[in-house]
Amino acid sequence: MYLRAIHAEPSIPALKAFVAANPLGLLTTALPSTDPSHHFIQTSHIPWVLDDPSPDTDDLPILRGHIARQNPHAKVFIEHAAANPGKPFTFQQEVMVLFNSPHHSYVSPKLYVKTKPESGKVVPTWNYSAAQIYGTATVYTDSKADSTIAFLNKQIRDLSNKAETEISKHEKPWEVDDAPEKYIELLRKNIIGIEIKVQHLGGKHKMSQEMGKEDREGVAQGFEDMKTETGDYIAKTVREKGQLK
Repeated sequence: MYLRAIHAEPSIPALKAFVAANPLGLLTTALPSTDPSHHFIQTSHIPWVLDDPSPDTDDLPILRGHIARQNPHAKVFIEHAAANPGKPFTFQQEVMVLFNSPHHSYVSPKLYVKTKPESGKVVPTWNYSAAQIYGTATVYTDSKADSTIAFLNKQIRDLSNKAETEISKHEKPWEVDDAPEKYIELLRKNIIGIEIKVQHLGGKHKMSQEMGKEDREGVAQGFEDMKTETGDYIAKTVREKGQLK
């Protein structure tokens, strides 16, 4: 990710909060396989649990997730983990996870209320927010191993609880134990666990900070006038980041 200084988010606590608020991350790996049908570079959408005991510090967190065993991405993990049967397997190669805000948009040059009429030297762009993690991955692939069972039991419960309370916000959240035990056991056997020790965390809010005050306000007003959730988010973020410029 290109972290231009004017757009980069310097606060690790803020980046961790962004990841926690946008937990669906794109896991990307570059792992060789003996199966020619498996791509060297693979990406999977995974909802993550952020293990972060110190959210207000610069301490880097751990990510926990899981994917379907039938996913070609998982098959490559399983192939490598076969060298260490019965135990979690840690890869030497780094992995990357990309998190995006659901709100992003094209920015028309017409919104630059100062520069466009004065010189016309403006072009379209795109505003968005994102965070990127690099780290080392440990996979739990042996469905009979105690370490895999313990990891996945904690993982699926923590993820379900987070989603039910923070996303769905149900008064009586659904719990894993609401489903039949044998059914959960069957499903658990069909997933593998992934734990990432974060070694680098960076991110950005590309929200018109490179423009002057009048043009930023033109952008903010233009998006505010859209009267949409995305428009409101971008207008608010453009103004907030502009004040920090």
